[in-house]
Amino acid sequence: MKYKKIKPYKELKSYIHFYWELKGNEPERQWERVFPDGCAGIVMNLGDTCLTDNGSTLMEFGKTYVVGAMTSFKDSFIDTDTHLIGVCLKPATFANFYKYATQNELTNDTVEFEKSNSFNLDKIIENPFNYFNHFYSERIITKSNQLQKVIDDIHLTNGQLSIYELSRRHFITTRQLERNFKKFIGLTPKEYSNIIRFQNALNIIKNSSENRSLLDIAFECGYYDHSHLNNEFKRNTGLSPSQL
Repeated sequence: MKYKKIKPYKELKSYIHFYWELKGNEPERQWERVFPDGCAGIVMNLGDTCLTDNGSTLMEFGKTYVVGAMTSFKDSFIDTDTHLIGVCLKPATFANFYKYATQNELTNDTVEFEKSNSFNLDKIIENPFNYFNHFYSERIITKSNQLQKVIDDIHLTNGQLSIYELSRRHFITTRQLERNFKKFIGLTPKEYSNIIRFQNALNIIKNSSENRSLLDIAFECGYYDHSHLNNEFKRNTGLSPSQL
């Protein structure tokens, strides 16, 4: 399997994490697992029919799909002739480009886009990443992101701020904050914060020395104990921390 990421134009970096391309090959036919990161994405299938969403969804050649934010891991089968290309949007930026649906209607789902929102197959094949840059540069509906400051706070504290504290800091009720998160991200503030906390713990575990205990990492990341950390990892990855 070959996978690469490309950064967008400078003027699109506030909205888009990266573009990506994945190609399968003969020796490595396998299920590929993706962990939740709080982001929505857009993907086009340029290869054979691809099985995704843990086997429940088929992505067909030449079609464009929107992938909602996830609350758990997702498996896709990468075959010899799999060829996917896509866009990883930043949190709450889907509405900057699309008048489609509130994000909570897409959570944990992969949905085929109607033609008006789909990518142009011929232009994608000709020069995919240049096409993406032009496509999104011309498609910006609004440059504002009303959740950006809240999202920044969540990331700065690695997901350890309570929802009450987030609401207090940003002069908004917890109920309104929850409505906004469901509309623009597809997750509750608590679900999003838990994902960011998990991603921080995952990064620490991957980059820590072997003699550092999981209990120590659990406390640093705001988990109650080793068991709490273990349960969150199993929910997000299907694996225990020691298996990663």
